[in-house]
Amino acid sequence: MTPEFQPAPASLPAGHRVYAIGDIHGCDARLAALHGLIAADLEARPVAQPLLLHIGDYVDRGPDSAGVLARLAAGPPLPGVATVNLMGNHERTMLDALAGERAAITDWRFHGGREALASWGLDADADPAGWAAGIPAAQIGFVRDLALRHALGGYLFVHAGVRPGVPLDRQDPEDLLRIRHAFLNSEAEFGAVVVHGHSPSRGPVVKANRIGIDTGAVFGRELTCLVLEADRMAFLQV
Repeated sequence: MTPEFQPAPASLPAGHRVYAIGDIHGCDARLAALHGLIAADLEARPVAQPLLLHIGDYVDRGPDSAGVLARLAAGPPLPGVATVNLMGNHERTMLDALAGERAAITDWRFHGGREALASWGLDADADPAGWAAGIPAAQIGFVRDLALRHALGGYLFVHAGVRPGVPLDRQDPEDLLRIRHAFLNSEAEFGAVVVHGHSPSRGPVVKANRIGIDTGAVFGRELTCLVLEADRMAFLQV
């Protein structure tokens, strides 16, 4: 079924199409289903330069963080389609916890790390020094190599957002991973339309300066993919 398109707040160069997937949080079965919808759309509507982009927060809270990382660490999920994987704040906390940072260990346990560790068969109440050995090295390496941002056409893709009033090339990485209210409440022009996750909503949020695609899959709502091409957009959901 062809996606239902509507006007977009920015545009992509001719021949490009972006499929941007919101926060996954261990919902591996939904991710696989959404990849299937994207593959079907590409078969029905081929394009010269497709891009699959995951906006971050692959782990925590949901049932299968291990499955999500295994899927993404194995290489591009759609053969022949370039893939960009961004880092979310949950991946940053995971890495810091595995490195032994005490505050991050506490934070990870409290904000979904228990479920993530269980998906690898690990005990969140065991000695954190042993956690890293129980997670496949390829998956940890995948998380370490995640990008913070990606720009294409009139869009900037980041996990959380940007700091208003700060040039895009001078943004603090912590803001890209964690900012909320100062970004969400701003009506400023950021220099690009920001496509982001991090702040869940009951449906995609489309404004003149940003598009939010964390629709709360881990809370029983949809996992959302934003489809961008030319000067229009659509959504795929499972």
